[in-house]
Amino acid sequence: MSELPRCPQCGSQYTYMDGSLYICPECAHEWSIDGEAETADMGQVVKDANGNVLQDGDSVVVIKDLRVKGSSSVVKVGTKVKNIRLVEGDHNIDCRIDGIGAMQLKSEFVKKA
Repeated sequence: MSELPRCPQCGSQYTYMDGSLYICPECAHEWSIDGEAETADMGQVVKDANGNVLQDGDSVVVIKDLRVKGSSSVVKVGTKVKNIRLVEGDHNIDCRIDGIGAMQLKSEFVKKA
């Protein structure tokens, strides 16, 4: 029986095959069997509160009431934000919210719609 490779991210020996992917159960890293680095070329990976990977143009839903700095308005829980743009920095989502305008959000306070 052939030896499965160790996880390139954490070095775990407990990797397993699932279809055309190797999967590490310790750090949840996935990579293709033919050796292509899929996630390494992506650079910045932004995940929502549930761990789903976000991309430009996605729609997200706010999961917590968020106060708008410098204003008395609040972004209510359940507010759907369409067509997000990912940016570098602490607040890594750039968006426009109806009734409030352009603002930046942290990805930890949204979930993919």
